[in-house]
Amino acid sequence: MEPTFGTDGVRGRAFDEIDEIVAHALGRAANRALFAGNDGARWAVGRDTRESGLALARALVAGLRATGAEVIDLGIVPTPVVAFAAQHLGTAGAMVSASHNPWHDNGVKLFAAGGTKLSDAEQAGVAGCLDDLRLTHGDRPSAAEIARRRGVEPVIGAVEARVVSPNATARMLDAYEHSLRAAIDGRTLDGLHLVLDGANGASASLAPAVLQRLGAQVTALFCEPDGRNINDGCGSVNPGALGAAVLDVSADLGLAFDGDGDRLIAVDSEGQVIDGDRQMALFAVDLAERGLLAGDTLVVTVMSNLGLRRAMAEAGIEVVTTAVGDRAVLEALEAGGHRLGGEQSGHVVFRHEATTGDGLRSAVHLADLVARRAAGAVALTSAAVSAGPALTSAAVSDGPALTSAELASQAMQAAPQVLRSVPGSSRSLTDEIQRAVDGIAAGAGPDVRVLVRASGTEPVIRIMVEAPTESEAADLVDRLADVIVDQV
Repeated sequence: MEPTFGTDGVRGRAFDEIDEIVAHALGRAANRALFAGNDGARWAVGRDTRESGLALARALVAGLRATGAEVIDLGIVPTPVVAFAAQHLGTAGAMVSASHNPWHDNGVKLFAAGGTKLSDAEQAGVAGCLDDLRLTHGDRPSAAEIARRRGVEPVIGAVEARVVSPNATARMLDAYEHSLRAAIDGRTLDGLHLVLDGANGASASLAPAVLQRLGAQVTALFCEPDGRNINDGCGSVNPGALGAAVLDVSADLGLAFDGDGDRLIAVDSEGQVIDGDRQMALFAVDLAERGLLAGDTLVVTVMSNLGLRRAMAEAGIEVVTTAVGDRAVLEALEAGGHRLGGEQSGHVVFRHEATTGDGLRSAVHLADLVARRAAGAVALTSAAVSAGPALTSAAVSDGPALTSAELASQAMQAAPQVLRSVPGSSRSLTDEIQRAVDGIAAGAGPDVRVLVRASGTEPVIRIMVEAPTESEAADLVDRLADVIVDQV
């Protein structure tokens, strides 16, 4: 099969759709498209814990270097660290990962110079360069043939990254952690007991260490990657074990990351899920109370629950709605000068701090919010913020102490929503299917919201229905799924 190029890069079955030759060619194509093969091009490259990651990363690096790029190899780090490195070093970035997909998938996410998402033009440029290399599974050159045509030695799998400094990764991780401390104005998480689910992925080592150094007691789950257990019954898409553990140890909060660490799904002290919508409700109101929510505006996607919009309206916060995808959210944040946005799936962007969604950054912000509210700190006044890092939560207590469960419950009242994925692609959504979907939606009534779309990362069609009751939503999802499956 031919690799599919999306908004971040490519993703597919490792060593089938995405193998060393594809990774090598993507490295060449990306550097040529984004830097026109300039000798001064620099890239920061990372990977997650999949067993295919090292081979694909080596091939990618070889492709980048074959076109003159200098590469900083960060090793196993979360995607947000790659974006952070690109932002602060002025490089482009590449992350070898398939995010929340199973271990047997892999891919490459790309960031433009400065750690930003690729623009449409940049994306088209990379895709065009890949097309020039005639990368199809049935008719493609070997690694040696690619090398022969370009006049370079066949280096697939044999060349390590040329690291600018042996301590580059350590220094970058230190700078990243410093940015997390600065994000909460130097406060600590003393007294909090957190349960952390590392998804056996890129955050498994970094996240527990950072949260412990911030003062939290951390119970770590799924932080022992073996190359094949990433996202396996754990992580942000499988928070059940996390919820049970939070109840078992009477923790204050549970935190689950996905395989590459760019999203967070949390669990409150009563074991209930705090998804991206509920996180944004908490963050938006908290920032607004502190006078830190630019324009009193939150950016969300069409997937966000109606309950979030209602909660924001009650709080006097405007909601800007975009198409699905963190790139659409980022574009709206940038265009409007807004501070906060994200997706229901747990990608939350603090645009004044980062260029992409960051699970650990969200975790630190959420834990800090819980710590302050547990101490009765309703809001930090501008005077309190200016007091500096020595300020503690207790020093600004001016409200009732609340648990994470109480905070999450008060944040918003979610409308009944049912989500389902069925096999298919954008080509499966024919005009006939769309007419049938529109007909079902139109007949459902004014209190029902229907969204059917092709996934940008997996070969599935996603169905979302909100209705007055969960049973009504489930019935509509069944009808929509039947229509799609029958005609795909």
